[in-house]
Amino acid sequence: MRPTSRLLKLAGLCTVLSVFAVALSEAYLIWIGAGLLFFIVITLDVFSLPKTSAFTVERQLPARFALGVASTVCLILRHQARRSLSLNLHDGLPPDALTEQLPCVCTIPPGQRVEVAYDLHFTQRGPHSFELAHLLVDSKWGLWRRLCRAGEAGETRVYPNYEPIVRFALLAVANREEQMGIAKRRRSGATLDFHQLREYHDGDVLARVDWKATSRRQTLISRDYEEQRNQSILLVPDCGRRMRAMDGELSQFDHCLNAMLLISYIALRQGDEVGVVGFGGVQRWLKPVKGPPAMPKLLNHLYDYETTTEPSDFGEAAERVMACQKRRALVILLTNLRTEDSRDLISAVQVMQKRHLVLVATLKEAEIEARTNVPVRSQQDALVYGALSNYLQQRQVLLGNLNARRIFTLDETAEGLPVALANKYLDIKASGKI
Repeated sequence: MRPTSRLLKLAGLCTVLSVFAVALSEAYLIWIGAGLLFFIVITLDVFSLPKTSAFTVERQLPARFALGVASTVCLILRHQARRSLSLNLHDGLPPDALTEQLPCVCTIPPGQRVEVAYDLHFTQRGPHSFELAHLLVDSKWGLWRRLCRAGEAGETRVYPNYEPIVRFALLAVANREEQMGIAKRRRSGATLDFHQLREYHDGDVLARVDWKATSRRQTLISRDYEEQRNQSILLVPDCGRRMRAMDGELSQFDHCLNAMLLISYIALRQGDEVGVVGFGGVQRWLKPVKGPPAMPKLLNHLYDYETTTEPSDFGEAAERVMACQKRRALVILLTNLRTEDSRDLISAVQVMQKRHLVLVATLKEAEIEARTNVPVRSQQDALVYGALSNYLQQRQVLLGNLNARRIFTLDETAEGLPVALANKYLDIKASGKI
């Protein structure tokens, strides 16, 4: 229970009257009467405050949240008092939940309910707990306010941002993947499996005409091919401390997870199987799963991956990949390369290349990219630009060394990584090298 500003103003008024009572003997009785009346009013108003048990709060949460994406939470408030109650409401939010619509002020008529909806987004993946709602209730005359905790605790999960996957799925239904920047690739004939015979259509390649079937039916018949399926894709995210750097509102690791979800969805639609093995302080392994229905299993496996403060050991990653994945696969290593990684990374990739095809996907720092475009106006700007140029040059040398050893590489910013990685996967699959 706490006093309101109205009560403090009345107390100030009584103080002023006491000054006059001291100065004017005639005002003494007025001051005594006002003080007695003030005491009676505030005492009666205390008893008008409802108890915590008079409130019920029901919280309606979405089934899941996507990281950084706002979703609506609804609170349904009821009370058992015989009068309208004015209250200040704030939900028991988890520490990593953000909203600009709370606290809010609402009035609940007697015998009715009030629904309060607000948009909420999370800045951290994983499981989160909601506490009881906080209600600041005013007394009948607005002199007192009581803090009540009502409702029930709640649990929810925050997954990586799968919005690009949903968008891709909708575009795929309408055969418009190109709107996302994901281009369809035409595979070479050696990588295609025979599917069926069909009638010849204008524009078909003559090399695909089946002349024996044509002579039997006396009409042109073409062979129809489909892409090879049942290939393995192994995602190897770097969970070490280098991936903790922030890029916008999300860490670089979270951007990698978003890209992993998109390429997993595409690979599963292609008929391939997708597995995950983490390194850099995370010892987790998901055996490759297959088919679009396996997407929820991937989501539930990845949603609570977290970075650690341990260094990234590429030798450890190679050992775990070779131990866990016996079948040949396209291994996609997602990290943020440093110039000092050259020797360790090349040795680790060469170990994996004995059995697998390796793609090293590395994130560019968006801030560094932006600083290279800043005009040079002072000596300090020139020094910064020179340091950035040297860093980028060393990075290009590292990527060049990887390419010289027939290691596929992808160097992209966090924003462009999902689509660039999907296109790279389709290019490799179209080449038939998996």
